[in-house]
Amino acid sequence: MDIAMNEFIEKRLDIKKRILVVVGDQNEQKVFRMILGLKFDVLCVSDGKSAIDAILSAPDSYSLIMLDMDLPDNSAYDLLGMVHNDLNLSHIPVVALTSDVSEETKVLEIGAVDFLQKPYGSPTIILARAEKTMNAWEDSRLVAATQFDDLTRLFTREYFYEYVKFLDKKDPNIAMDAIVIDINNFHVINEMHGRALGDEMLRRIGERIGDYVKEYKGIACRYDADTFYLYLPFSDNAEKLFKRVMYGIDDLIDEANTRIRVGVYSKVDKKLDIQRRFECASIACNKIKGVFAAKIAYYDMEMHERRTYDERLMADMDKALNEKQFVVYYQPKFNIQGKKPVLSSAEALVRWVHPELGMVQPNRFIPLFEQNGMIRKIDRYVWKEAARQLAQWKEKFGVSVPVSVNVSRIDMMDHGFVDDITKIVSDAGLETSEYYLEVTESAYTEDAEQIIEVVKKLREKGFHVEMDDFGTGYSSLNMLSSMPIDILKLDITFVRRIHLNEKDLRMVVLIINIAKALDITVVAEGVEFEEQYELLKKYGCNAAQGFLFSRPVIPDEFEKFINEDKGRMK
Repeated sequence: MDIAMNEFIEKRLDIKKRILVVVGDQNEQKVFRMILGLKFDVLCVSDGKSAIDAILSAPDSYSLIMLDMDLPDNSAYDLLGMVHNDLNLSHIPVVALTSDVSEETKVLEIGAVDFLQKPYGSPTIILARAEKTMNAWEDSRLVAATQFDDLTRLFTREYFYEYVKFLDKKDPNIAMDAIVIDINNFHVINEMHGRALGDEMLRRIGERIGDYVKEYKGIACRYDADTFYLYLPFSDNAEKLFKRVMYGIDDLIDEANTRIRVGVYSKVDKKLDIQRRFECASIACNKIKGVFAAKIAYYDMEMHERRTYDERLMADMDKALNEKQFVVYYQPKFNIQGKKPVLSSAEALVRWVHPELGMVQPNRFIPLFEQNGMIRKIDRYVWKEAARQLAQWKEKFGVSVPVSVNVSRIDMMDHGFVDDITKIVSDAGLETSEYYLEVTESAYTEDAEQIIEVVKKLREKGFHVEMDDFGTGYSSLNMLSSMPIDILKLDITFVRRIHLNEKDLRMVVLIINIAKALDITVVAEGVEFEEQYELLKKYGCNAAQGFLFSRPVIPDEFEKFINEDKGRMK
């Protein structure tokens, strides 16, 4: 163990540790307070909900949880599993308390680090067991966290986080800066010049960052492949830091798009957990991604307000789902290969009508929820609502209006997805052929093999699968022959200028012809002008949607399209 870590452990021992005791019996709580209170700060609660509230309100303040596995509300096992599986809580060791010795193996498998059998025996046993568990657990975590990154010789992420906590406790009144340094387009270096040159670049950057933080009495880590975190006493030296890092690496590469970006969150709010502080710096850093002239960005009030707004959205999402604040709109799609457009299907699009914030635009909440995985809850909500609505229209009008719903890459990676979506459709009394699934083109290109296998299973079940947003990512025309799809949706970027630019029109015609040869239906998105519609019709595009026909509308308004065209719908 290195000298710095020895000092770190010795100083941490001066900090009074806190223990959370989760025991239903009030008399037992008094005993634990009396025994453990001799050396530790003790908080006692009676049930799982109170325990969760206490932990989540201050996840870094607890050194141990003593958990009665026989809580009155039967929440002990859920609580133990939550602490063990949550990355933000798994640093807290749990000692299980139970009178059933046969439960020992079970609680240890779920995540407890020790087991204390009732009756507990002498008070010294409880105190000694708690102290021994905390010290052993802390030692094992700190030893694991002492490792340096082999390449850059900066701290690993785990040790960096531990040291940030130590610095905050050691000097709580010193203003600190959280800084993120990111190498733009680093993957290009590895792809074009090889791993060796990329590693040399990281080594040099790590060396310069290490010298800088040593000089200014801070710490740094290599957070991931091409990102570095720095925690320093407040200063206005970001420009100096940038020059120091850049010095000596420009001889390695000459790509104009490969450069260093620096995001700074000055005078951090120490009430925020460590990860959130650096998320603020990352927000600033990402703001200048793609802005060639910019190299340093500061987290400011505008970014703070946006982050606060985003956090509000995340906090309100579950309540919004329960209260049906999310409303499913429907944008009609029309078959355009007849004398006049005829309704052929609809796309389900979610809107959030927040009781306090008003209409929250999809481009605000959907990317946010895609980033943190919460989009899966919204997707399932939309799937069920769309299936219910389609069944209602089918009964009311006597015709089926196929509805397409969006399916994210995250959804497709879920092993239970095919069964889940099939059950939703079946429970609504629908045929799978009436329910279309829109999968973005990027999903096919990012996880091609697995996505293709899932799509094949869906088509075997009878679903129609659409490739959405074709043309926005890494599309190639020859990929159409290898991708299992029924419908190709031309992105608005293809359609927007076909009536103004001959090259754009020729590209669309080429795609339509290839799709037609492969027996793939083509739908054009974003049709806004009569000229676009006429050209798409002329060159064989099967269907279209866009503001020329209708904006997305609520179900009641959509019904006018069914009434108008139900006699001509197939």
